[in-house]
Amino acid sequence: MTTLLERLPLPQERTRVLDDCCALIDREVKKKKGLKGLAVGTAYKILKAIKPGAVRDAVDGLLDDFLAALERFHADSLAAGDASFGQTIKQRAAEVAEALVQVTDRRAEGSKHKALLKMYRKLRPSAINHVQEALPGLAELMDQTIDS
Repeated sequence: MTTLLERLPLPQERTRVLDDCCALIDREVKKKKGLKGLAVGTAYKILKAIKPGAVRDAVDGLLDDFLAALERFHADSLAAGDASFGQTIKQRAAEVAEALVQVTDRRAEGSKHKALLKMYRKLRPSAINHVQEALPGLAELMDQTIDS
C-alpha cells in the first residue's frame, strides 16, 4: 500500500506545497469573524510582524509531522477504496483536527519562544474548531496535490 508521503510530489515540489498551505492558512484567517476571529487575526499579524516568514517556516517545519499524523487516515481511505482522500478528511473531521493539533501541541511545548508559546496557549482552546473549519480547504488541497 502506498503511503501519503509517497503519493505527494515531495521533495521536488515542496515549495509549491508550502505555497498552497500558506495560502490556505491566509484564507482561513481572513474568514474568521467576531471576537475569536479578531483574536486569531491579531495573533497571526503579530506572528508575521515579529518574524516575517514565520508562517512558512512553521509550515515547512511541521509538514512532515502533519503528513505523518494524516497517514492513518490516508491508509484507512485506501483500504476502504475511497475515491478521494479529501472526502475521508471531511468525514472524519474531528479526528483529523485532533491529530493535527496534537502535532502543534508537541511542537509548542518544546518551543523556546516564550511570547509565541503564551499566544499559542491562549488560542489553544479554540484550535480544534479552527482546524475543523479549515479542513474542507485542506481536503481540496490534498486531492489536488496527491499524484499531481
